[in-house]
Amino acid sequence: MFALLYRLLVMTSERPDMRASDAERERIAETLREAVAEGRLEMDEFEQRLDAAYKARTHGELEPLIDDLPVPGGAVAPVRAGSSVPAGRSVASADWSQRIGGPATSTGGFAFWSGFSRKGRWTVGRVFNAFVMWGGGEIDLREACFEDREVVIRCYAIMGGIQVKVSPDVHLQVNGVGVMGGFDEQSKDADFGAPAPDAPRVRVTGLALMGGVGAVRKWTKSQRQRLKDAGRKQLED
Repeated sequence: MFALLYRLLVMTSERPDMRASDAERERIAETLREAVAEGRLEMDEFEQRLDAAYKARTHGELEPLIDDLPVPGGAVAPVRAGSSVPAGRSVASADWSQRIGGPATSTGGFAFWSGFSRKGRWTVGRVFNAFVMWGGGEIDLREACFEDREVVIRCYAIMGGIQVKVSPDVHLQVNGVGVMGGFDEQSKDADFGAPAPDAPRVRVTGLALMGGVGAVRKWTKSQRQRLKDAGRKQLED
């Protein structure tokens, strides 16, 4: 549903000469950032498209910039060239030392009457700032790499919502404030793992004003299935 709404907001235009708004230019920029994080765009091509997006004046100038890209969260992200986690390998079993370090591909997300998403293979900055107002945000770290062993996710939700997802083997600390709203932590897969000694430490902080911020420890479906399969194999052995 989110992907459909996103596509309608970004791509639909009966008149290519219709003037583009700042919000539409920013949504195109978010799609490009997602694409470079997933390895779909080289850095030089990303920079060229991003520059063109912010200079665009009409829908007709914006739409070709993402014609060959999926909407954020609308497709499985391929493994980036040089990724330290081989294709087909469970992220849950990856060596954490191979997923920590390297330049961040994203350090923030913004949504106003819209939404943003970070998921799949991307590298979160040591400080990630997220702001939503009358909108929603998704920050999925379960398959992400980390710029540093300790990262801070600052979430500010005003009459909107932000969800942060981490795998159960990550150290998670939540200490945000809810005002006429909620700032919560959940653990849905506690039986499938505990924080690993060498795993990153994620601290979620910020403010939820008449909105909600939720941090959840939860495996992806593929990770959970592989863990179950591994458990059955151990019993058989």
